[in-house]
Amino acid sequence: MELAQQLILSANFSKEHHMPSIRQLIESVSDGRVRIPAFQRGFVWDADRVAQLMDSIYKGYPFGALLFWRTRAELKTERDLGPFQLPPRPDDYPIDYVLDGQQRLTSIFGVFQTELEAIGKADWADIYFDYRVDADAQESLFVPLSPSEVDPERHFPLNVFFDASKYGSAFRALPESVTPKIDELYSRFKEVDVPVQTFVTDDRTGVAIVFERVNRLGVELDTLQLLSAWTWSDDFDLQRRFEDLSEELEPFGFKGVGEDVTLLLRCCAAVVDGDASPKTLVSLNGTKVREQFSYVVNGIKGAIDFVRRELKVEKLDNLPHSTLLVPLAVFFAAADSKSVKMTAEQRSTLLRWFWKSCFSARYGRVVQRNLQVDVEEAIKLKDGELSKLDDIPAQVDDRFFLENNFNLNAVSSKTFVLLLAQERPLSLVSGSSINLSAALQAYNRNEFHHLYPQSYLRSLGVPAEQQSPLANLCFINAIDNKVLGGDAPSDYRTRISRQNDVLKRALCPEEDLFADDYEAFIKTRARILLGAANSLMNS
Repeated sequence: MELAQQLILSANFSKEHHMPSIRQLIESVSDGRVRIPAFQRGFVWDADRVAQLMDSIYKGYPFGALLFWRTRAELKTERDLGPFQLPPRPDDYPIDYVLDGQQRLTSIFGVFQTELEAIGKADWADIYFDYRVDADAQESLFVPLSPSEVDPERHFPLNVFFDASKYGSAFRALPESVTPKIDELYSRFKEVDVPVQTFVTDDRTGVAIVFERVNRLGVELDTLQLLSAWTWSDDFDLQRRFEDLSEELEPFGFKGVGEDVTLLLRCCAAVVDGDASPKTLVSLNGTKVREQFSYVVNGIKGAIDFVRRELKVEKLDNLPHSTLLVPLAVFFAAADSKSVKMTAEQRSTLLRWFWKSCFSARYGRVVQRNLQVDVEEAIKLKDGELSKLDDIPAQVDDRFFLENNFNLNAVSSKTFVLLLAQERPLSLVSGSSINLSAALQAYNRNEFHHLYPQSYLRSLGVPAEQQSPLANLCFINAIDNKVLGGDAPSDYRTRISRQNDVLKRALCPEEDLFADDYEAFIKTRARILLGAANSLMNS
């Protein structure tokens, strides 16, 4: 109530306040007069939380007001009410769209209504009152049960309360000693009034204002919802556009981009407004986002194409920082199906920036400040102005490869893997080209193994924490690793392909590898890896 009043008064909308009963609320939904706008999130409560709400209502605890927007304009994009497909709206009758309280409304409707069948019935459990449990202020008296779990000797269904015939049958089947308790239960739910605050307007921008103020006053709304409200129109639904993009990118291994809300919103804000800060996200002009959304999509696609083609990145997980895509999206943003023509100098600058950002973990600490600098410099680079995009500090030495242990989720390891990939490595056993696309798409521990096997290092007494520095890892799949076995390098030497550049393209020193001197080997290889890294950062 207090929240809704603040919203209505501060936004200067026509307002209505009413207290419908549960039956009246169910009838409004069943008649198609209450609906869910597409920019709302879906139903996320589980059955236990629904049961907890029933317990709160029964015990008279506050459970919050619903916030409706009343309009005669029908939206072209709507959501179902949880698992329930809503009937068509009545002709020429105002609709109440739910802006806040969808989880509670869906729970109340789903528990008590009997007309609509849940889509995906397995996902919706009926709620029962356990009349054998003693009343307790803390413990819930209501439980979600499947038909096989119901015990007629202790469980009474709530979904019969507003169906006189079903309620009568269920009530008459009860032991006489229990009927007073169920009668009281029925009376409590029958007499409950649900607080509803409604603002009345046909002004679409008012919806976004309310959403934004709900967010500021602490109601749980994610940023995508908020931006969707600001940008929404009858023919533009930001969430659905992002979902479509996710499906479009899936065949290329980048579905994760379309599912990373923070990344998408940063790309959107950076392309549209040149600023990826959280403040910009919630103040973007909706019309501007709709008009420039093709730039956003093409920028993201261009960024992905660049990292796939130029850097052998096969999926989002290969990137040391997903945020690296944001400045790239800004650079490659173009209208409709057009593309940015990149010069050789621009390409070199982007590559140097990429590698320096990776080796310095540029987006691992002060993300927002560094991101904003890079977005601004990417715009300059794109416009042909003097750009300092690649003028960033990246002090790397051989300790990067000696002190960072291999961990597929670590920024250092992802950077290391991409470094190896640039050399177009070969199978150590067959000498054939490694299918980098398959290896990086899979991106699991089976694609990488130790040059000095762990079992051999254990036999030398090398502690476990010193066995897996980056300098001891290589592209070696599980099959090749079995061939090489756990022997000393000098022993498995005869199983290595005699093709001259097999070890060279693994950035591996042949003489040191087969000398069976682990300390000397990793130091030498670390220097070779460092040389390759410096070459990429300064080429």
